[in-house]
This record gives sequence, C-alpha cells and structure tokens, in this order.
Amino acid sequence: MRVHLVHAHPEPRSFVSAMRDVIANEFIDMGATVTVSDLYQMGFNPVLSARDFESRKCSDYLVYALEQRHGYETGSLSQEIRDEVANVLAADVLGFTFPIYWFSVPAILKGWIERIFLSGPMYGGKRLYDRGGLKGKRSFAAMALGGRSHMFGSAGIHGDLETGMMRHFFQGTLGYVGLAVYRPFVAYHVPYVTDHDRAEMLDGLRRYTRDLERQPQMVTPDIGAFDHTLARR
Repeated sequence: MRVHLVHAHPEPRSFVSAMRDVIANEFIDMGATVTVSDLYQMGFNPVLSARDFESRKCSDYLVYALEQRHGYETGSLSQEIRDEVANVLAADVLGFTFPIYWFSVPAILKGWIERIFLSGPMYGGKRLYDRGGLKGKRSFAAMALGGRSHMFGSAGIHGDLETGMMRHFFQGTLGYVGLAVYRPFVAYHVPYVTDHDRAEMLDGLRRYTRDLERQPQMVTPDIGAFDHTLARR
C-alpha cells in the first residue's frame, strides 16, 4: 500500500506536525510506503497562474481548467505540478493534516487543491463523485482546531463540522474527484489543553490510523440517481 500525506502547517514542532508524524509512523509500521508533501517546507506556490503551463492551448485567454487538460495530455504542466500529480496518482490512500482556519483549510492547501486536482484526469463533465477520476483510491484527514467539541453538531453554535463547515472539503473536493472519504480524526481545543491531553489525542490518532479501513465512510452523491443534466431523476 502506498500512502501520500499532504501536510499544511508552517511550524514543524506544532501539534499538527506531530499528527503527521504519528500517521506516517503508523503506516510505516504496517508495511506501507509513505511519501509526504510538506507544503510550507517545500515553499509550495498556492497561486494558480498561466505560468503553470509550459505551453498553452490558447495563448491569449486563460481558461485554467481547459489548460489543465491540455497540459496533462501534452506533458506541459509545470514541474511542481507534475511532481504532485504523480504523488496523487501513485497513492492508494491520500491523507491530509492541517489546522482549520476560518471554517476551511489553510490557503496553501486550497491552492494545492486548485493546482493539483486536474480537470480532465481527475474530474470533468459527469466524471465526478462515484465516477470521478480518482475512484478506487481512499482519503482521510486529521484536523486540529481551537474550538470545543460541543460547539459542533446539530445543537452546536457552528453546526455540523464534517457535513456543514467542512463539506466543501470532504464532499466538494475529496468526494468530488471520486475518492472514498473516511470520517476525519478531529483534535479539538488543542492550544488550550494540557500536554497530557494532547498526548492522549495522539494516542487516539494512532488507533484511528491503525483501524482506518474500519472507519465509517462519508456519503457522497450517486451519479446514477441524476440524469444527463445532473438533475435528480
């Protein structure tokens, strides 16, 4: 099994970085091959632009998704993108470690998604959700935030975390390109708890990682339930 981790935190000694290391070590202990894209350490550029393409299908007007398709088909994507796309396509499991910022992922991870999840090979037209280009691969996330667990859910002030606040990531990104999506590991109130509490969280993450295949999967739309215009039948 090949696991690729995409890590988004600027501090190498952070709790989120410790989560990355716990996940990597658990998978290695289980015999997996693990690769890591540490986006801040790499200096990954999150800003998409015309410079992402060494040659263009249309040189005078940029339609980014169409140029992604052309760049993939012709091998003219920038080297940074080619390297990351190769990691994604080689992986059986994609994992993401990040803090929640402003109801979302860090900007550097959002930019990675926009530049690396290519129109064409990964999604397009009706090739989405259970027909997406990454169907057959699995994904998960380990997230940390300052909020308390009671702030989330149907009675919480922020609403549901996974299918509300972060739906854009789990359904609208991972599920959209065909990945099976495991329920995430969430570490709550991290900056405000004791070292003992954080150590217990990491022990829980070890158990989560070892039992990943038995974690519940999130539900994404069934394209067969929709017609050619993607209206429900």
